[in-house]
Amino acid sequence: MINELETVVLIKDIDAHGLKKDDVGVIVHQYQDAKTYEVEFVTGEGETVAVLTLTEDDVRLMRRREILHVRELTPA
Repeated sequence: MINELETVVLIKDIDAHGLKKDDVGVIVHQYQDAKTYEVEFVTGEGETVAVLTLTEDDVRLMRRREILHVRELTPA
């Protein structure tokens, strides 16, 4: 189970929002079913790129020994 305020990683591209597999987001809300989440994705400057309703089929928890990677945001 993933909880609110945990860091998650996309497991697939979401082209409509310019998001790519392995982009990092934060759970800002967990729905009652505990399988659906509101996830916020931001730039390095803190600008919100998207807040999306996603499921456990779209994201996974960030692992302890992973490192972040930077990429240029491409327009959707």
